[in-house]
Order: sequence, then structure tokens, then C-alpha cells
Amino acid sequence: MSLQTALAAEHVFLGVRAGAKPELIVEIARRIEAAGGPPAALVVSALQAREVLGSTGVGNGIAVPHAALPELAAPLAYLVQLARPVPFAAIDGQAVDLLFVLLTPPAARAEHLALLAAGTRRLREPAVAAALRAVASKAAAHALLVG
Repeated sequence: MSLQTALAAEHVFLGVRAGAKPELIVEIARRIEAAGGPPAALVVSALQAREVLGSTGVGNGIAVPHAALPELAAPLAYLVQLARPVPFAAIDGQAVDLLFVLLTPPAARAEHLALLAAGTRRLREPAVAAALRAVASKAAAHALLVG
């Protein structure tokens, strides 16, 4: 599966507000459910369990929360742009304002890794990250990430 397939235009959330990492995970999960994704409670539980293993904050204001959910039939990817950066225990200590969230079925391990790498690689391109921080529409953000 390609990044273009996993990341639908309606999976882009702009101007998200949260005060702290736990609150942010809950808000993202709520929006995922509202966009037709899995129930928020399952998403929160899976993402929090992954964060216990180590922060998914990869530096430069970027995080890539990801988890496997048995309830999924196919991978789902989401792009989240925050209104204000949130402390995320990132490896460089910087607060996070861009997130690539990936949820996959447990059996799709190879797809999970390929999609995670593709999303992370795009976000870590300085020009892409800068444009995503300033973007005003979901369509433009989607186009920037799937490139």
C-alpha cells in the first residue's frame, strides 16, 4: 500500500490544540474516530502503549506515533498540524507541532515499516515541514505530504 492510499485527504487535521502529550493523543484519537477510523478508546490505548516503549518524537518538531490495531483491515495514516507545539519527550527535547500517525493491522508489519519510513522521510524534509507548518488547507497539506 502506498502513502497516497493510506493517507486520505480527510485524514489531515490542521490547527489541532492540546496542552500536553496525553491530551494530544486523546484529541488525535477523537478526530480519527470522527473521520471514520477505529474507536478513540482503542487508538488512545494503542498509541499510549507505544509511547511507553519510548517517545515517537523524532526531532525538529516532528513525531510519528504508530501502533498496530487488530481491528483494522488495512493501514490508516493521518497528518496532524498543531496550532502550538506540545512537549512530546522528543529525542532532541523540542516540542512537537507536526505528527504523522500510522495505524496498521498486526499482520501488515512490512507495510507498517514502509509507510512509517515514507511518512517520516517526507516530514523530515525541511522544505516540506516548513510548508506544512504554514499550510491553510487540508488539500494543500495532503498534497505536500504525499508529494
